[in-house]
Amino acid sequence: MKKYTIKNYHFLFLAITLISISSCHDVAKKEAIDENTGIETAAVNVVEEIAVREETGKKIADFIPEGYKIFEEIHGDLNNDQIEDCVVIIKRTNKENFVVDEYRGELDRNRRGIIVLLKKGQNYVLASKNYDCFSSENEEGGAYYAPELSVEIKKGKIYVHYAHGRYGFWSYTFRIKNNDFDLIGYDSSNNFGPRVDSEISINFLTKKKITKTNTNPEGEGGDEVFEEVIENIKLKKPLKLSEIKDFDELEV
Repeated sequence: MKKYTIKNYHFLFLAITLISISSCHDVAKKEAIDENTGIETAAVNVVEEIAVREETGKKIADFIPEGYKIFEEIHGDLNNDQIEDCVVIIKRTNKENFVVDEYRGELDRNRRGIIVLLKKGQNYVLASKNYDCFSSENEEGGAYYAPELSVEIKKGKIYVHYAHGRYGFWSYTFRIKNNDFDLIGYDSSNNFGPRVDSEISINFLTKKKITKTNTNPEGEGGDEVFEEVIENIKLKKPLKLSEIKDFDELEV
């Protein structure tokens, strides 16, 4: 009977250990090969899911460009999926655009913009963006205050509304179309105090323009007598929200 010395046991233990390591490696390798739809693919799927998630879904703050801040958030359903989407009004934070007014003190004259986000799961995807299309809320209005901007979501549409006190208002209506928002309507009212002197309503879908003119200029409001004219309009291509450089200069 062969006798084993301590040295023999040392080599025997080493050999068994090496065989075990090699076997484990083979099993792991076999699993990786056999599970080409399992271990390796699972790892790949995780990477793919993260990549897709980063591309198509983010939190609201992730869409705010550097040098801007959130000025206002408006929530409402924009694509008729019964889920509330979000319109974000953003504002530059450039200190060079701060001015000191003799009567109003320090004013932030940085321009504002708009970002439209559609809700997908717990995150959002970008539908439209326009970073500098609105003037600041601190513009000089001269003898009267400057028009006041408000943005609203109603019945799946975005309304960009300018109120000008006793002088009336004007408003733009946008609806989602082809990864952006098309201008589909324009409405305005030209007032003198409580009296409405004229109204304009344009439907860019039907290509109709309705103009109402008050024929009772001496009226005091509520007693207007309107003359209505309906015209056909020509439209080369839809005006998109992302393409408007400055709403203050926009003519329709």
